[in-house]
Amino acid sequence: MKYPQRIRELREQANLSQMGLANATGISQSSIARWELGKAEPSASNIITLAEFFGESADYILGLKD
Repeated sequence: MKYPQRIRELREQANLSQMGLANATGISQSSIARWELGKAEPSASNIITLAEFFGESADYILGLKD
């Protein structure tokens, strides 16, 4: 399960707090927190939103590709 680390890493590289990422993407801060803790999985639409925001592939965010 790599997506929790990838989301946190991308967020921190962008110098964003969870709330900052939430405001920038329209995803709730609580969802981002649960993903980063591995307590929930992002939906396909949320993965696409994150991929577009960070300029990364969905495969990278999911840990399927380095």
